[in-house]
Amino acid sequence: MAKAYLVGSGIAALSAATFLIRDGGFQGSDIHLFEGQRNLGGSLDAGGTANTGYTMRGGRMFEAEYRCTYDLLSGIPTLDDPSVSVTQEILAGHEEFARDDIARLVDGDGKIVDTRSMGFTEHDRLDLVRCLAAPEGHLDGKRITDCFGEHFFTTNFWFLWCTTFAFQPWHSAIEFRRYLRRFIHLLPEFASLSGIHRTRYNQYDSIVRPLTAWLRERGVTVHTGCHVTDLGLMPGRRSTTVTTIYLSRGGLDEKITVSPEDLVLVTNGSMTDASSLGSHTAAPPPAPHRSDAWLLWHRLARGRDDFGNPDAFDKHVKESRFASFTVTAKDPAFLDALEKFSGRETGRGGLMTFTDSNWLLTIVANRRPVYRDQPEGVSVWWGYGLHPGRAGNHTPKPMTMCSGREILEEVLHHLPFGEPTAARVLQTSTVVPCLMPYVTSQFLSRRRGDRPKVVPEGSVNLAFIGQFAEVPDDVVFTVEYSVRTAWTAVAQLLGLDKHPPAVYKGHHDPHVLAAALETMHRR
Repeated sequence: MAKAYLVGSGIAALSAATFLIRDGGFQGSDIHLFEGQRNLGGSLDAGGTANTGYTMRGGRMFEAEYRCTYDLLSGIPTLDDPSVSVTQEILAGHEEFARDDIARLVDGDGKIVDTRSMGFTEHDRLDLVRCLAAPEGHLDGKRITDCFGEHFFTTNFWFLWCTTFAFQPWHSAIEFRRYLRRFIHLLPEFASLSGIHRTRYNQYDSIVRPLTAWLRERGVTVHTGCHVTDLGLMPGRRSTTVTTIYLSRGGLDEKITVSPEDLVLVTNGSMTDASSLGSHTAAPPPAPHRSDAWLLWHRLARGRDDFGNPDAFDKHVKESRFASFTVTAKDPAFLDALEKFSGRETGRGGLMTFTDSNWLLTIVANRRPVYRDQPEGVSVWWGYGLHPGRAGNHTPKPMTMCSGREILEEVLHHLPFGEPTAARVLQTSTVVPCLMPYVTSQFLSRRRGDRPKVVPEGSVNLAFIGQFAEVPDDVVFTVEYSVRTAWTAVAQLLGLDKHPPAVYKGHHDPHVLAAALETMHRR
């Protein structure tokens, strides 16, 4: 009986294991996941406690055209009610508690910005249309700044776009264009975020835990604390066949013999690799050495142009890092003040970005509870800074060097809450900051071929999955992308008739285009 070996346990690997069982006819007992960390879920993580402070490196947004993700999760029961699938829970939550943000941007005077206008000049609009229409090959190796003038990066559109998706001006023009095409249908309600779906809890509790429970019930074996260090390949270049998996577990080296009928699916690279947590009183320590996610890819790609180029993604930390923070409060003062200021109930307001913030701070208060075990009376909210290397407006040092309390002081500096409320928030909150050196590395300027195909040409039993495998048209930094790579890998390696649904292409719909153009011309 064929076996499947999956390197990593992020959403791509968990999805691949599910598709192997659902579509590929695999028994769970023939599937093995190798994870170097203690916990599963990869970048979809959440931890901590109400007493010590919750932690969450980030959160993902969903929307109606996440066709692969909703297909996958339609067969996974929620932990709260086995008769309800995760997909049903997400869609029902959107119907019941949709966002309607009216305080998406806040200026330097603490005033809510009118976002009915995108702030474009005619030149900005022309540049945007050119970028949207350009063949992808014409943007090879280019940055967003190569396609737009300086004014574009001061518009309401840019503040909305970059802080929703975590783009920087120096990021890849190819990825920016893909995002424009992929999410153009959201543009008319982009400021309100009304088209964005959220999971009931954080993504670890709402997606990873149900998926993991489903897989364990079917006998899938998860090896934590197990580092895959290299793969042995059959000599010759006409085809690619994995013959051996080399791994390290508990300080001991092991190897697994792989037959051509077996499958090996590798999550190459990691956007949250080398992340480090600080505390309420201490900044995150400097990033540790890279983990096996990058080292394995470097070893595999050496001398192989069909396995991509990891150097394009992991050698530019100053261009790919940002810092996030999770706030746990035992007093409702902050959320009460935020509701009053934003005009929206907690969870309906969505993101709030401070446009004059040197760190370009964005905060979000999601629907309560954010954690499945969150006690009554405890609130959680989250935020991040896109420019963590700069000195703050209030705190005269980089965000990367700030404790949780100092970050909270900086946030409160940008909000007109008044001294009594600010003092109460500071006294009753615990803030855990997180530094992520590679979190936007998949957005870095790249060339075609820098990401390997999901199934390289001539591969017999090897596939790449996750954020650093190439899927034409779809967009990285999304759960949907990881799920699509997993489904593609399983379908292609097993020669299945059932393939992933096509990527949604709203830019081919004249009605979608007309609505987007109308939004761009609002004054």
